[in-house]
Amino acid sequence: MTQKQLTLTVNGQPVEVSWQQNKAVEELTAYAETEEILVYTSRYGGFEQVGDLPQSFSRQDRQMTTQPGDIVLYAGDQLVVFFGSNSWSYTKLGQIEDLSVQELSDLLGDSEAEIRIGLE
Repeated sequence: MTQKQLTLTVNGQPVEVSWQQNKAVEELTAYAETEEILVYTSRYGGFEQVGDLPQSFSRQDRQMTTQPGDIVLYAGDQLVVFFGSNSWSYTKLGQIEDLSVQELSDLLGDSEAEIRIGLE
């Protein structure tokens, strides 16, 4: 029996993600076993999409400078996906793979995005 993996789609487009191995990702996986996580995000600061998660998840915040494609947990209950860079204290969840900075900007640069986290 193979273990199911977390998946991520942005505005209906599946993206490859390298997920971290931490408590927050374990909790996201457990949540996604019962229902898909749907997050409506808004563009913030010209470099990220931010939206409310359905509940709080475990935080292991550390100061970092994010890179385009980083997926992080902010304040325990907000999902942030970067198409630019920022320095702040976050819990890293994963990194979008195989998309250029321009492709990330095209995918995430609108005023709003719909992000879905599920299992496959």
